[in-house]
Amino acid sequence: MAQCVQSVQELIPDSFVPCVAALCSDEAERLTRLNHLSFAELLKPFSRLTSEVHMRDPNNQLHIIKNLKIAVSNIVTQPPQPGAIGKLLNDVVSGCQPAEGLVANVITAGDYDLNISATTPWFESYRETFLQSMPASDHEFLNHYLACMLVASSGEAEPMEQFSKLSQEQHRIQHNSDYSYPKWFIPNTLKYYVLLHDVTSGDEQRAESIYEEMKQKYGTQGCYLLKINSRAPNRASDEQIPDPWSQYLQKNSIQNQESYEDGPCTLPSIDGLPNNFRVHPLQLDQCGDPLNTDGSDHAKSASSVHETKKASTGVTRGACLTLTDHDRIRQFIQEFTFRGLLPHIEKTIRQLNDQLISRKGLSRSLFSATKKWFSGSKVPEKSINELKSTSGLLYPPEAPELQIRKMADLCFLVQHYDLAYSCYHTAKKDFLNDQAMLYAAGALEMAAVSAFLQPGAPRPYPAHYMDTAIQTYRDICKNMVLAERCVLLSAEILKSQSKYSEAAALLIRLTSENTWKGLDSDLRSALLLEQAAHCFINMKSPMVRKYAFHMILAGHRFSKAGQKKHALRCYCQAMQVYKGKGWSLAEDHINFTIGRQSYTLRQLDNAVSAFRHILINESKQSAAQQGAFLREYLYVYKNVNQLSPDGPLPQLPLPYINSSATRVFFGHDRRPADGEKQAATHISLDQEYDSESSQQWRELEEHAVAVANKGVIPSSFYPTQYCLNSYSDNSRFPLAVVEEPITVEVAFRNPLKVPLLLSDLSLLWKFQPKDASGKDIEKVRERVTGEPEMIGTEVISEFLINSEESKVARLKLFPHHIGELHILGVVYNLGTIQGSVTVDGIGALPGYHTGKHSLTMSVRGRQDLEIQGPRLNNTKEEKTSVKYGPDRRLDPIVTEEMPLLEVFFIHFPTGLLCGEIRKAYVEFVNVSKCPLTGLKVVSKRPEFFTFGGNTDALTPLSPSTSEHCSAYKTVVTGSPSTGTALVSSASSVDFGTGTGQQLEAIPVPLPDSVLLPGASVQLPMWLRGPDEEGVHEINFLFYYESVKKQPKRRHRVLRHTAVICTSRSLNVRATVCRSNSLEDEEGRGGNMLVFVDVENTNTSEAGVKEFHMVQVSSSSKYWQLHKSVNISENKDAKLASREKGKFCFKAVRCKQKEDAIQSSEKYTFADIIFGNEQIISSASPCADFFYRSLSSELKKPHDELSAHPEKHAAEDAVRLIEKCSEVDLNIVVLWKAYVVEDNKQLILEGQHHVVLHTVGKEAFSHSQKQEPPEMELLKFFRPENTTVSTRPSVEQLSNLIKTSLHYPESFHHPFHQKSLCLVPVTLLLSNCSKADVDVIVDLRHKTTSPEALETHGSFTWLGQTQYKLQLKSQETHSLQLKACFVHTGVYNLGTPRVFARLSDQVTVFETSQQNSMPALIIINNA
Repeated sequence: MAQCVQSVQELIPDSFVPCVAALCSDEAERLTRLNHLSFAELLKPFSRLTSEVHMRDPNNQLHIIKNLKIAVSNIVTQPPQPGAIGKLLNDVVSGCQPAEGLVANVITAGDYDLNISATTPWFESYRETFLQSMPASDHEFLNHYLACMLVASSGEAEPMEQFSKLSQEQHRIQHNSDYSYPKWFIPNTLKYYVLLHDVTSGDEQRAESIYEEMKQKYGTQGCYLLKINSRAPNRASDEQIPDPWSQYLQKNSIQNQESYEDGPCTLPSIDGLPNNFRVHPLQLDQCGDPLNTDGSDHAKSASSVHETKKASTGVTRGACLTLTDHDRIRQFIQEFTFRGLLPHIEKTIRQLNDQLISRKGLSRSLFSATKKWFSGSKVPEKSINELKSTSGLLYPPEAPELQIRKMADLCFLVQHYDLAYSCYHTAKKDFLNDQAMLYAAGALEMAAVSAFLQPGAPRPYPAHYMDTAIQTYRDICKNMVLAERCVLLSAEILKSQSKYSEAAALLIRLTSENTWKGLDSDLRSALLLEQAAHCFINMKSPMVRKYAFHMILAGHRFSKAGQKKHALRCYCQAMQVYKGKGWSLAEDHINFTIGRQSYTLRQLDNAVSAFRHILINESKQSAAQQGAFLREYLYVYKNVNQLSPDGPLPQLPLPYINSSATRVFFGHDRRPADGEKQAATHISLDQEYDSESSQQWRELEEHAVAVANKGVIPSSFYPTQYCLNSYSDNSRFPLAVVEEPITVEVAFRNPLKVPLLLSDLSLLWKFQPKDASGKDIEKVRERVTGEPEMIGTEVISEFLINSEESKVARLKLFPHHIGELHILGVVYNLGTIQGSVTVDGIGALPGYHTGKHSLTMSVRGRQDLEIQGPRLNNTKEEKTSVKYGPDRRLDPIVTEEMPLLEVFFIHFPTGLLCGEIRKAYVEFVNVSKCPLTGLKVVSKRPEFFTFGGNTDALTPLSPSTSEHCSAYKTVVTGSPSTGTALVSSASSVDFGTGTGQQLEAIPVPLPDSVLLPGASVQLPMWLRGPDEEGVHEINFLFYYESVKKQPKRRHRVLRHTAVICTSRSLNVRATVCRSNSLEDEEGRGGNMLVFVDVENTNTSEAGVKEFHMVQVSSSSKYWQLHKSVNISENKDAKLASREKGKFCFKAVRCKQKEDAIQSSEKYTFADIIFGNEQIISSASPCADFFYRSLSSELKKPHDELSAHPEKHAAEDAVRLIEKCSEVDLNIVVLWKAYVVEDNKQLILEGQHHVVLHTVGKEAFSHSQKQEPPEMELLKFFRPENTTVSTRPSVEQLSNLIKTSLHYPESFHHPFHQKSLCLVPVTLLLSNCSKADVDVIVDLRHKTTSPEALETHGSFTWLGQTQYKLQLKSQETHSLQLKACFVHTGVYNLGTPRVFARLSDQVTVFETSQQNSMPALIIINNA
C-alpha cells in the first residue's frame, strides 16, 4: 500500500471515537449560522483534546488516554441511503486528485526507474469517509451515541423551557418505537446542556443569570455557557483570522447542502447524511437500485462537486469569531469531555463490569433459557462454511453477551485495549457457541484490532481472526460493507508489519467481479487493486510487473466506475513498466486506453500522443485491431484540428519516412525510345547508385573540363550532380535551373497491416527570390496555399500504400524564378480506405486501381524531411566527439537559364561481333532557349566509336538505303600484280589522336560550333565491337557550354551508357622475323617476313556462316607490307567455324621522308587485297579505329626518349642495342562475315589490329589471359641490394649484327683425284643498329659437342682466321671465306663466332648465333 499520512496506530483510534449527538434550538442554530456553520460543524476543528486524559478502570487502575477525539453530529432520524453513501464516496474520490507538480518517488528496481506517487490521498479520503459514514448497526456499539448536547440560545424568551423541550425531544427519539434510528449506547444517555451566548448582540448579564439557573437545575457538571460571535459579521478586521474548518469541510463539501425547513429534529449533519440525496449507482446493499454505469451521471456528479466547491470556497466561515472565541470552543470541548463524557463512560464501564461479575454466579441454563426465549432454539454446531442459516440470530438489548460487547466497545473507544481484547475474546466465544455469526465476526474483528493496539504488544496480531471475520461477513452474512472495513483495517496493520504480500493477497480477495454479486463494486475494487499494486512495489524485492499489472486492473475498474482521471493516472503509471520492454501488445492496449481516457477528459494533446505511439511502434496487432487504432487516431486528430483550424499543420506519424533515403533529381525525365530512335540514358531516379560508376563519370567530367580550360581544372570546379542521395557529397548547395523541374523522391513505409491513402500529397517549401545580382528582392515565400508564379508545385491526388509496403513518391517543383529554395517536408491528407483491405491480393475491391478510393476519414498534416549529414571525422576534436556535417540536398539554389542538350542514337546496335564495324547516327537537339557551344564527347573507351576524320576527304559518304553497303571507303581495282601492296599515307593528327593521350575529349563537329535553341544536328557515328567477348558498358559524357557565361555554372554534361554484347569472331596472331635472303637488299638493312595466323573462333551462336579475309593492311612509320609470299590461287580466303588460316607477307622499309617531324606523325598504309575491291585503310573509319586502338602505344617512345636524358652511357648503348630488335609494324586484318538472320543474309564487316613490337615475338589481336603465377616459397632473409645489370639479353644481342652465309647447297668434288675439297663461302654482315659497330669474326671456333660431330662431321676454314672491321649505321659487308673438307658428308657451316661492340664503347658483346638457321652443305664425291 501507498504511504499514509497517519500511521495505523493513529488511524484506528481516529476511526472509532465516542459519538455525541447535538440537538439545537432554532435560535441557537441561527447564531452558529452567522458563521456559515452548523453547531456540529462549529465544534469539528476543536473536537480533539490537546492534553492527556485520565480515568480509572473497573479495577481502579489509572488509565491514560492520549489524543482523544470526539465526534459531534446533528441527530438524523433516518439511516443514510446506500445510494447516497455510494454517491458521497464517488464524489470524495473524484474530488481528490494528485496535486499539480507533486514530486513523485523514484523507485529503482532492476532495469526500471519508476516515478510513482508516494501517497494516495484519494484512497485515504475514501477510507475516512467510508468509516465515518457506516450506518449504526445492532451487533456493535462503536458508533452509537454516548451523549447528547442540548443547545439553546441566551437570546430566547424562555431558555430553560427550551431546554426542557429539547430534553423531551431527545427522550422521544431514543425511547419511542417509531424511531429505530439513530442508535443509542445505553438507555440512560448523558444529557449536556449548552447555553449559546452571542457576545455582540446578546445581554451578558441575562446569560449569566440563566447559566446560574442551569447550574442549580442540572449541576455544574452537566451544563456550560459558550460565548461566541465576539465581532460583527460585516465589520472588517485588521486581524487575519485563520480558517480551521476548511480542511474538514472542503473534503466532504457535498454534505454541506443542508436544509432547515423540517425543524430541529431532521436537521442533517455533516456525518449523518441528508435524506434528499439523489441515489447514485454505487451502492452497498442488495436492496439498492440496479447497477447503472451511465457516464453522464458521473459527469453530472463531478460537475456538481465542482460547483459546490466553488460555492463553498467563496464563503468565509467563522467570520464572527475571534481567536478568543476559538479558545472558548476548545475549552468547552475540554470541559464537556473532562466533566461530562469521560465520567459518564467510566461510570458506565463500572456498571457493566459489576453486572457481569454479579451474573457470573448464575446458572448457565438460565441464560440459555433466556436466549431461547428471545431468539428461538439453537441449531447444532457447524463449521463456519456451513453456518448459512444462523446469521439472522438477534439478541435482546439486555442480553449479557451484548453487555460484554458494550463494555468491550467502551473500553476500545477510550483506548483501554487490554480490557477491550479480554471482553471481545469472551464475547467471541459466547457468540460462536450461540452460532450468532454476525456478532461473532464483529467480536473477532475488534479482538484482532485490540490485540494489535495493545501497548507493549504482549501477543502477535491474530490475522486469522480477521480472515475468519471477512469470510463470515462475506459468505454468511452477505454484508460486504463490514467485510470491506475488515480488509481496510487488516491491510493497514499488515502493511505496518511489512507483510506486503499478505496485505496484497487480502486486498485482491475482495476485488473479483463475482465477489460483489452484481453490486456496484468498481470504485472499491479499483482502490483496493491500486493499494495491492503499491504493496507489490514496496516489497523488499519490488515486484515491478505485478505492480504494473494490478495498476492496469485498477485503471480498468476506475474507468468502469466513471473515475476517468484516476483511470488515466493508473494506466500512465503502469506504462512506465511496459514501455520499451518488448511487450508490444500490452503497450498498445495501454496507449489505446490512455488515448481514449485523455480524449474523454478533453486532454486532446495527450490523446493524440498516445494514439501516435500505437501507430509508430512496430505493431503486432491484427489488421482489424490496427484499423480500429487508426480510425480512433484520425477521429481524435480531427477534433484537435477543429479546435485550432488556423493553427500550424500538425506532424503526422504515418506513414514512416526514411529521410536519409530521400533523393533529389534536377532536370526533365528521360524520354522513352521512339522506334529506332533511342534517347541518351543520362541519369534518372530509376538507376541505382554505383560508387565506381560515379567515380568514372567524375573523372570523365574532370578531363572534359581540363581540355576546355587548356589543360587546367579551375579551382571553382565541382562535379555536376544531377541526382543527390545519401551516397553523394551533399555539403554544397546544389544548383537547379529556372524552368527545369526538381523531383524529390520520398521513401514512405506503411508499418501497419491496413492500407494508408494519402491524398493531395505535395511538397512543403520555402523560397527566397533573388535578382540577377543575388540580392533578395522579396520576402520569403512559404508554400501554404501555393504560389505558382514563383514555384509550381505538383500535387498527387491519391497515393495508396498497401499494408506493410515500402513505396516511393516522386514529387516535383517547377521553379519560375531564381533564388534560394528550401524543401521542408511533405503535406498530405492521411486516411484509410473503406474496408481496410490490401490492394495487392486477390479480391481487391473494384475501383482501387482506378484511383477512386472511398475514404473513411482523413486529417491534413505534414511531415518534415530532416536529413542528418555525414559524421565528421577529420580533426581530432571531431574524432573525439560526435559531430555531423550539413546535408544540403534539399536546399537548392535556382540559377539562370542554361542550354539543355538532348542526344538521340539512331540504328544503334546492341550486339556486335568482336572487331565488327557498324555505322549509326547521332542526333543532337538543343531543347532550351539558350544556344550551346563547345560540344565534346569523352569516353574511357575511345576505340569504340568515331565521328570520322577531321576532313571530308577522309570520311566516306555512306548511303543509308542499302543494308549491304560498306561502312568503309572502298575503291574497285583491276587486276593488280599478284599480292602486291597498294600504298597510301595518313597523319594521326587528321584523326584527332596526335596528342597520344589515352582519354580523349573528342569535339563533335557541329556546324559553326554552335547549336541554336530548338535546332538539331544529325551526324554519322562508326562503332567497332570491343575485342573481348561479353557485355560491355561504355560510358559517353557529352560536355557543352552556354554561349553566355554564367557565374555559378559554366558547363553542363549529358551522360550516356551504351550496353554492347559482343560475341567471338576472329583471333589473329602475328610474328615478324628477319629475312636471310640477299635479293632486293639495296643496302636498306634487310627485309622482314610477317606471318599472320587467323583463327575463326566464332561458335555460330550469332548465325555467322563463314568469314572472308578481304584485305590485310599494314600501318607504320618505318615499315610496310610489300607483297604476299604464299598467295593461294583462291584470292578470297574463307574460314569456316574453327578453321585457321596462315598468311606470310614480305615487309620492307618505307622510303625515308624528307621532314623528320612529318615522319613522326605520318604513317604509311599498305593494303594487300584478296579480292577486287580495295578498302582505303588510311581513311575513316579504318584509320580511326586503328589510331584509337594505338593511342596508348603512340606515347611510349616520346616518354622514354624524353624522360631520362641523363642516363649513363652504358644504358644508352643498351638502348641502341634494344632498338635493333624493335620493329614498329602494325597489321590490320579486314574481314567480312556472312550472317543468316530471319531467312535473310547480312554481310558484316570488321577489322582486327595486331601491334608488332619486337622481332621474333608473337603478338595477338587481343590480350591473352594471364596464367596465375605459381606460389613462391617464402624467403626469410633480406635480399642484397644488387644493381640492375645493363647487359642486354641474348635475343637483343642476336639482332645487333645480322649474319648470313651464302654458299652452294651441294658441291661435287672428285676425292679420288684430289683429297682436299675447297668451297668458296660468302659471310654477309649487316649492321641493324643506327650506330657504328666494331665487329670481330673469329673462325677458330670448333664444335666440340659429340652430337654435332656425329651429325655434321668436321671441316676447317682456310685462310685468315680472324677479321676486324667497322660497320657504319645499317651498313652491309661481305667476307669471302674458304671451307676445306676431307671427305663427303653433310656439314654445318654456321660455326663462325661474331663479336660486336659499339664503336664508342669498350665492352664487347658477343652476338649469339643460336637463333640463326643451320647452314648445311652437302659434299658429294664426283
